[in-house]
Parts: sequence; C-alpha cells; structure tokens
Amino acid sequence: MTEKALGYQVAGEETASGWWAAYRELGFSLMAGGLLLTGWLMSFTAVPAAVPWVAFVVAYAAGGYFALRDAWQSLRRGHLNIDTLMIVAAMGAAALGAWAEGALLLFLFSLGHALEHLAMDRARRAIEALAELAPRTALVIRDDGEVEVPVDTLAPGERVVVKPGQRIPVDGEVLAGASAVDQAPITGESMPVDKRIGDKVYTGTVNGEAALQIMVTRLAGDSTLSRMVKMVAEAGAQRSPTQRFTQNFERVFVPSVLLGAGLLIVLPPAFGFPFAEAFYRAMAVLVAASPCALAIATPAAVLSGVARAARGGVLIKGGAHLENLGTLRAIAFDKTGTITRGEPVVTDVVPYEVADKQLLEVAAAVESRSAHPLAKAVVLEARARGLSWPEAGELESVTGKGVRAEVGGQTVQIGNFALFDAQEVPGGLSQQVFRLEAEGKTTMVVKAADRFLGVLALADTPRQGVGEVLRRLHDIDIQRTIMLTGDNLRVGQAIARAVGLDQVRAGLLPADKVAAIDDLLRRYQQVAMVGDGVNDAPALARATVGVAMGGASTDVALEAADVALMADDLSKLPFAVELSRAARRVIRQNLWLSLGVVALLIPATLMGLAGIGVAVVIHEGSTLVVVFNALRLLGHKDPTDRG
Repeated sequence: MTEKALGYQVAGEETASGWWAAYRELGFSLMAGGLLLTGWLMSFTAVPAAVPWVAFVVAYAAGGYFALRDAWQSLRRGHLNIDTLMIVAAMGAAALGAWAEGALLLFLFSLGHALEHLAMDRARRAIEALAELAPRTALVIRDDGEVEVPVDTLAPGERVVVKPGQRIPVDGEVLAGASAVDQAPITGESMPVDKRIGDKVYTGTVNGEAALQIMVTRLAGDSTLSRMVKMVAEAGAQRSPTQRFTQNFERVFVPSVLLGAGLLIVLPPAFGFPFAEAFYRAMAVLVAASPCALAIATPAAVLSGVARAARGGVLIKGGAHLENLGTLRAIAFDKTGTITRGEPVVTDVVPYEVADKQLLEVAAAVESRSAHPLAKAVVLEARARGLSWPEAGELESVTGKGVRAEVGGQTVQIGNFALFDAQEVPGGLSQQVFRLEAEGKTTMVVKAADRFLGVLALADTPRQGVGEVLRRLHDIDIQRTIMLTGDNLRVGQAIARAVGLDQVRAGLLPADKVAAIDDLLRRYQQVAMVGDGVNDAPALARATVGVAMGGASTDVALEAADVALMADDLSKLPFAVELSRAARRVIRQNLWLSLGVVALLIPATLMGLAGIGVAVVIHEGSTLVVVFNALRLLGHKDPTDRG
C-alpha cells in the first residue's frame, strides 16, 4: 500500500483538486460493479457468451486499474505489496475461467479501498483545515491609506488593520488598540485572551470586539500557523514503532504468502488433488492472507491522533511520540516558566508600626529608579493598588545587599539583613523575615532614616491551575511528578508543596538536569521532561518525550521538543497523555482485529470453507472497520474545551 493510500501526500507532489479527483477511485469501482452486475445478469439470457465476458473483462480493467498501478510502482522499487496479491489472485481466477469471481474480487477490493481513502480524507481534512484558517488578504496601511493586499506580499514592519470579528492574517505585535482575541485555533485556549499594545498575535486567530493595528513580525510562510501545518503534516508521515513493525511484517509476509500459494498450486495435484480446485484455493488464500487491514491500522490511528491533538493546541511531531506519550510513568518539570510564571510578584506586605500604604509607597519610590525584576515587581504591586509616590533621588546600589536613595529628604534603604546592622533590626521584624524566607520567598526590609517600615516578600508564584493539572496527571496513573530546578532547595520545596509535586531536585545546571533524567529513566523507564525549550533543550532531548511550553511563542519550543503545548500553560498535558493512551488502545484493537481475520480466513480458504467472494467481503470489511475505529480519535474529548 502506498503512502498516498494511507492518506499522506508525498513531499513535492501536487494534489489534484475537484470532484473527480476526490471521487475517481470510487467512480472506477462503481463502474466495475455495474459492469459485473450487467455481465452476471446477461449470463442468464440468450445473448452470446462473449457479451457477458466482455463486460467482465472491462470490469477487470476498471476495478483493477488502481491496484495494478500501485502494484507496478511497488515492483519497480523491488517490493511485493497487498495490491500484488490481489492482482495475482484476479489473474488466477481469469486463468480458471472464473471471470465473474475475479471481477467480484477486484470490484470489492477497489470499493473497499475507495471507501477507506474517503474515510481517511476526513482525518486529512482535519489537518488541512489548519491551513484554511489563514486569511488570503490583509488590510495594510500605506501612504495612500488602507489597501487590501495578498498576505504573501507583506513584509516585516508593515502595519495591518484587523477589524472586529475578523481573523488575524499575520503573526505580529499590537501597535494600537485593545481587544480580546480567540486563540483557540492555534493554542487551544478555551477563553479569549486580552491583547494590548506590545502583545503578540498569531495568524488564524479571531479578533474580538475592537479594531487592532498590528505590526507584521513574520513572513506568511514563517508564521506560527504555517509551521504548525508543516510539522503536523510531517508528523503524519513519520513512522511509529508499531507502524514500522507492521511494515517489516508485510515485507516478509507478502512474499511468503505468494510462495505458499505457489506451493498450494504445485503440491496437492502431485498427490492426486484436482489442479483446478488447488489453483482456486490458492487464489482464495492470496485474498485471505492479504494484510491490508494490518497495514492501515496504525497510520490511520496516528493521523487521526495527531490531527485531534493539533486541533486541541498540542503539536505532536510524529507517530512515535504519540505512542510514547501513553507509556509515561513519570514526568519531570522545569520550575521557572513551567510550574511557575517565571517572574517575581509581591506576595506579602508586612508593615512594622506603619500602614501598608506607606510601606509600599516608600518602597516604590526607590524601586522605580531600578530596572531589577524584583524592583519592577514592587512598582507593579503599588500601581495595582492605585498608589502614588514622590520622586526619589539618585539610586545607589550596594552589591549583594540592596539599594538606597533619598526620598522626601530621608535616606531610604531596601535590602536583605546584610544591608543593616544585625543588632538594630527589631526582633518582631526579624521573626517575620525568617518566617517568609522559610516559605522560600525573597525578602526586602525597608528602612527610612532611623525607622524600620516593614518587609516585602516576593516569589515566583505557581501558574494558575498547575495544582489541578498535577492532580489530573496522578488520576490517570502518572506515578511520579518531579521538579528539576536550578533554584535552591528551600524555594523548590515551597513551590512543590503549593502545587502538589512529589519530588524536588534543586541546584541543577543543564548538565545536572540531563543526569537527573537519566536517573529517572533507570527508575521509571518512560519519562517526559517539560520545559521552555531553550535552556532545557538537553534534558528535553534525553527524555522519552520532550514537551515544550508555549510553542506559539518561541521558535525554539517548536524545534527542540517532541511535543509542543501551543498555549503557554500545562492544562493540555493530561489531555495529550489521555489521547495517546486512546490511540494506543485503538492501534491494539486494530491489530488484533486485522491479525484475527487473517488467522481465521487462511484455514477457512485452505479447507474450502470460504471462496474468493467470501474472503474478499470479510477482508475488505475488516479494513473499513479499522479505519473507522481510528477515526473515533478525532472526537476524543478534552475537558478544557469550551462547551
């Protein structure tokens, strides 16, 4: 069976379009069926025997056209495939004078393949639908006003206007306007995402209630959507372990069946068995032993699974990774940017003999002069509370300790205990600092002149919903969840307790994370690593499955990992694991069915209990069953989907 028959487009090959291109194989098959019926009915009339014979011969040509073409292409490559078995069986029937049965064989074989390909088209259309999300034109701001131009002609730096309700035609950055954007087609996020000036937007997403002006940042061919379509198509063409096994099995099995059929033709007549009967049974065995259902069982499931995952915002880059996701026993997570938000926020405002407002206003006045991430967090917290503060003087940094500046004629100092004389810090304030640091938080003591105002605590907080994600993973029998972090153990343990991780390995450099993955592989055999796809790349590559966060945001995430969660959150990870397990179940069901049919039909045809007609009906029926069973994966439910 060819790659095209399995529903894949060969690289560089143009697909035909139009009704006839889509249904010509079915048309040839129905023509063969009509001619077969016509010839069979005419055989009961007084017309010359040559007339129905001509109908059968033309039915042979119509029903066998695609099988003969594929068999010839396979032979030119030095392979014997299923089409070869069918052609040989049909020629054998013709040699016996059983033209009607041979025509029936080719009619049912071609009809089964045509229906199989139409069913597979449904899975392929799920992938092609991604490409159709991209608008063909865009409204661009030029010197002479707004002009509608083809998206392919846009260059980075140009400005595009997207009106309410329209699909965004480019990857870009918001220059003007604010709106909620439905990113579900790309990231699978269930709720629209608010976009403001400076935020990124992606091709194929849907603008909400307000107009946006967007600066183009990528060419159309390099957009996130274009890369997704390309990678999903490539994933469908890659071979999973089960698929490689069935293909290797077919390479050995088909020649063996042909050899066995030859022996059936030669040996029984040598012992007095009628040659015609031996020949007929040999042809029936060829049909019965054809592993067509076996060949289509795995690729149908892989294509459907990869397409369903892409629709849900999970990019799985091959059948092997789809299967491996379902075997995971442990999952390791990077901390910063994966379990946590990746940026510090103020978690506690603890005043000392002053009001919260005064403590934050003084701290914000000093920290507004600094570009440090902790300083930015303090300023953001003050702004979020609607506070204002006086202008501070020049900032002085005390390396490793903190900062100081003049505010309202007073010297304000902000930093850790090392910035102050240990004897002067009040005992009550010291206790608060020790408590907060025991929780894994960074503390900033604030002093104005000779008076301590209090302490601020900051931490990189867990992402929203991470705890629920980890609970779902445990519910679906992931045995162990582990955090791998370069941060200190106390901070790691605090985060782990907050979200429900089983284990923490802290103070790790990138090489240490690889060693940790090796250790986990020895303990659990099948381990995933979830990270940001940049500094975690070595560990992602070493794990059974590397899962990158935020595939829609980073090129590295799309390239480095086996699986990319297109939205920058973990909520799709349990869905991906469950989808993989469903795909593995479907593959096993299909393999047992296809092998079982072959195992039953071969002895039945050998003993004369089933002829060519019965064998081909059961054979083609089993092929359609495995295809439609695989297509069930397109409807796999994701709890995070809307509705």
